[in-house]
Amino acid sequence: MNALASLIDTVFTLYIILLFASVVLSWLVQFNVLNTQNQFVYGVLGFLYRLTEPALRPIRRILPNMGGLDLSPVILIIALYFIRDLLVDNIR
Repeated sequence: MNALASLIDTVFTLYIILLFASVVLSWLVQFNVLNTQNQFVYGVLGFLYRLTEPALRPIRRILPNMGGLDLSPVILIIALYFIRDLLVDNIR
């Protein structure tokens, strides 16, 4: 059962890292550090968008509009840590 707990922990950790990468890259695009006309940058942004947006969309629908501030990744990361700890502790 430790192997299953370790696998679940790794999957959640990788998804959280992808969320951080998505947030940082979106900031870099907003501040014109990265150019979305570059094929590689566009591909990475598209990949991260397709992985993270299905989980972020329901949270964004619930949260009120806060101008340019998007707190949905923070809420999702907190929820993922909670779910990960809940699952891993119950399996071990």
